[in-house]
Amino acid sequence: MPLVTVTVRKPKSSAFKSTVLDAVHSALVASGVPATDKFQRVIELESDDFRFDPTYPDLQSERNSDFVLIEILWSVGRSVKVKKKLLEQLMRTLPQAGLNPENVMVCFKETAWENWSFGGGRLIHT
Repeated sequence: MPLVTVTVRKPKSSAFKSTVLDAVHSALVASGVPATDKFQRVIELESDDFRFDPTYPDLQSERNSDFVLIEILWSVGRSVKVKKKLLEQLMRTLPQAGLNPENVMVCFKETAWENWSFGGGRLIHT
């Protein structure tokens, strides 16, 4: 179960947020995640609360106020090949939605399967 967190600077329209979330979900599904496995959240912060370097590390274009930080928390075991496939799909989709891929940072976080309780306090992977 990937848990997707998208962090952006305020204000962002519903369309902007939906575009990013839909692109991430599409890339997850293309990498093997079930289409119904959709858990997403958006955190919108004031510029004082979301700071980032505009060029680190040697970007082709500077980050701006539309910078998007995407964190994908999922179970351990995805290969580098799967992660690359997801990133390639995501970076192909974002420009079609008017977003510059250089303005997007993705961070994968992994946790053990037994750390998920999907509901009712049940640990189904133990």
